[in-house]
Amino acid sequence: MPATAATLVQGSRLIPTDAGARLELSFDRLPASHKIFTLDHPDRVVIDLADTKLARALGTVATAGTAVRGIRSGVHQGTGLRIVVDLSGPMTATGTTLAAAGQPMLQIELHNRNRGPAARAATTAIQAPGAGQPVASAPRPPPSPSPPARGAQRDIVIAIDAGHGGQDPGAIGPNGLREKQVVLAISKELKGAIDREPGYRAVLVRTGDYFIPLAQRPAIARRAGADVMLSIHADAFHRVGAHGASVYALSQKRATSETAKYLAERENRSDLIGGSVALHDKDPMLAGVILDLSMTATLNHSLHLGSQVLTAMGSVNKLHKNQVEQAGFVVLKSPDLPSILVETGFISNPQEAGRLADAGHQRRLAGAIFNGVKRHFAVHPPDGTRIAWQRRNGSGRTHVIDRGDTLSTIAEQYDTSVNQLIRHNGLDSAVIRVGQTLKIPGSS
Repeated sequence: MPATAATLVQGSRLIPTDAGARLELSFDRLPASHKIFTLDHPDRVVIDLADTKLARALGTVATAGTAVRGIRSGVHQGTGLRIVVDLSGPMTATGTTLAAAGQPMLQIELHNRNRGPAARAATTAIQAPGAGQPVASAPRPPPSPSPPARGAQRDIVIAIDAGHGGQDPGAIGPNGLREKQVVLAISKELKGAIDREPGYRAVLVRTGDYFIPLAQRPAIARRAGADVMLSIHADAFHRVGAHGASVYALSQKRATSETAKYLAERENRSDLIGGSVALHDKDPMLAGVILDLSMTATLNHSLHLGSQVLTAMGSVNKLHKNQVEQAGFVVLKSPDLPSILVETGFISNPQEAGRLADAGHQRRLAGAIFNGVKRHFAVHPPDGTRIAWQRRNGSGRTHVIDRGDTLSTIAEQYDTSVNQLIRHNGLDSAVIRVGQTLKIPGSS
């Protein structure tokens, strides 16, 4: 019986982080086992990889901005590989294996035990001799801002999660149009629209072209004090004729359509690239109890938010389905943070791909999404926010008429009556027009 071929280390790079540095080792397949430990006098990290060898010699390490002084390697126990990271000071080391198809990887997080100034965000590479230019990596996401003060007039905080990024391009449309680029552009337009509105503030989960593990995205939103999270994506399907925008909320059961199941599988596979699993550090029973205790209320808010956003998007884009769908997207599995996933159109459809790449359409989509968000918070403003104060006092609330709006639906949305709307706005009749702004009376 032939011996099993050794695993090959095909590449490596060192990335400065705020906490220290990250060493990434990529393989043709994951090693059978690995062991990571630290030693002192002198300080160093040792990585032992079973039945592994280098595809080529490790080159010089670029270590500026880190406590790493150098890297070296040697044979370990005959068939294994030992990599030693020499340090200028004490660090802790933890490893995570990533099983993404085509790019198995081991990430070693090196954390300074006594953290100094934040390391620069630019990345460097460990380049093998003759291997050409090192592959650039995107900067680390900036640290999340501190949660806003929970005073009587705080802003509503909207976290905007542009899907995919970095080594995960998402779906790819005609002419190489990449989902990760389109959704980041829409997300930035959406942030601009939100930040211009008094009483609201937006936070981007990712601000550039880098990947964040799916389960970490709600955590970033939560650290920023977000009241809701909007995950922005562009759809794809094997039928190029599929078209229209969709909105998803979490389903604790099966997906509500075959398309929803397909999308859930496609999006969730991205998590393998980032190497994180939701609630991975919790006992399964405890995790289930935590989710069950708070998911119902959160899901109800998500469904209402999704319904308002979907309706508003219908004014600028055809809809794939006329109701909020539900699927098991990892990014929506936050028990305490209302979240929706917005599919802005089918990037696999040539006509919709052209619109998604258009800056004007991106602005219109962003504006429609925010209109839906405002409609949700007009009914469910978080306690302690300026919008909640305005609702209680009948001050400053307005509604811009969209197609399909009637005075009855508007009155129901804002918990008022048609007669109050007519009197409060000095209307001669119940006739309204698209684009007209109505003042909303205070709640009784």
